[in-house]
Order: sequence, then structure tokens, then C-alpha cells
Amino acid sequence: MEILINNQKQIVTENTTLQAIVNAQLGDKQKGIAVAINDTVIPKSNWETHIIQSNDNILIIKATQGG
Repeated sequence: MEILINNQKQIVTENTTLQAIVNAQLGDKQKGIAVAINDTVIPKSNWETHIIQSNDNILIIKATQGG
């Protein structure tokens, strides 16, 4: 099924979890990130159980330091 990740089309299989998407995109570098699906922030505690749906728009944001 087709989804968007940070405005890039991706194809994923059905029953893919949000955690699997984050793992594929970031590997072990998952500190300081937030994830929204269709403009709704998904708490990290729900990533393992949240199933991605066709046409979901996923936004992965990484916090940065600076002045």
C-alpha cells in the first residue's frame, strides 16, 4: 500500500506498525523525535501497536539544538 513519509511516497505492506516505519527510516537514532500521522501526534508508547493505513501521511520530526 502507498503512504507518504515526510512528503515522499513509500510502499509498505499491510499490517506495518509505526515502529517498523521509524526503525526503517532512522535505525537506532530515535532519540528526540516526534511522529505525526495525518496531523495527529502519535505517542511513542503507541508506535508498536499503531498499524499504518493506506494513504497515511506520516511526518517524522527530529529535535535540534541551536540558537
